[in-house]
Amino acid sequence: MRPTVYAHRGASAAYPEHTRAAYVQALLDGADGVECDVHLTRDGHLVLHHDARLGRTSDGRGAVSAHTLAQLRRLDWTSWKGVPLPPTHGAADRQLLTLPELIDLLHDAGRPVGLAIETKHPSPYGHRLEDEVLALLLREGWDPGTGLLGRLRISLMSFHPDAVRRLLESVPARHVCQLAGTTTRRTVGESLRVGPAAAAVLHAGMRLVVPPALPVIGAGLVEIAGPGIGLVRERTDLVRRWAARGCVLRVWTVDDRRDVELCLALGVQELTTNRPADVLRWVGAARAAAPREDAASMSP
Repeated sequence: MRPTVYAHRGASAAYPEHTRAAYVQALLDGADGVECDVHLTRDGHLVLHHDARLGRTSDGRGAVSAHTLAQLRRLDWTSWKGVPLPPTHGAADRQLLTLPELIDLLHDAGRPVGLAIETKHPSPYGHRLEDEVLALLLREGWDPGTGLLGRLRISLMSFHPDAVRRLLESVPARHVCQLAGTTTRRTVGESLRVGPAAAAVLHAGMRLVVPPALPVIGAGLVEIAGPGIGLVRERTDLVRRWAARGCVLRVWTVDDRRDVELCLALGVQELTTNRPADVLRWVGAARAAAPREDAASMSP
């Protein structure tokens, strides 16, 4: 059985991340599921955006949480990527998505689709972010026991262990993923849109304040382990232990063919990628070649 392929922020290598165009393309590429990041706006809407601050993927400035949805709607979310949007992928003024709009888009696919929702921290709203996500899903008709919302298979995840524990109060462990990676000053700076000096201070503070993620996985509190590909490369022993214990392995962000092959060798069940069409092709090629390689190894 081949791994499930999730499109990371949509088909974000092709079109601007988290936009309608990126998610439309992910579905056209045949992705089994999609991944999204959510923040709360000042007026309480759940919007799809990775960074805590605007600027990298729009012409806005300031914190996402300081803006209303109407203010965010007026921003340009696509020009930064420098690629034209096909008419079939939505008008320019419809590219920003809320979580309910993404759910509607996935329902319209007319087939089973996975949806992995990441709550982004730090958030000025604390765990109200998780509470609002769960409340929205319940209003939409989601069943926490099965993880199903119609044909959608919902899972929830976060890098922050306290957010994961908050989710586990309402959601079975089989639908919750603890994300884990190697946090650096550079990644903190890129995520929070701050300079090197501020990133260094924030990185040091995070190491003191944010609990480590690996013990949550090691203790078996969640049934989905979400290591970054860098962690997988560095700690294959740890990944093998999680797999042997029965964890579902959801690895991000797998955009290189050699990394795909590594994940296949480790028995990874779920791949998150910016390039779903390429990863599906590479997985197919690897599976097609496997019987020939097995037969060759049995030859005298």
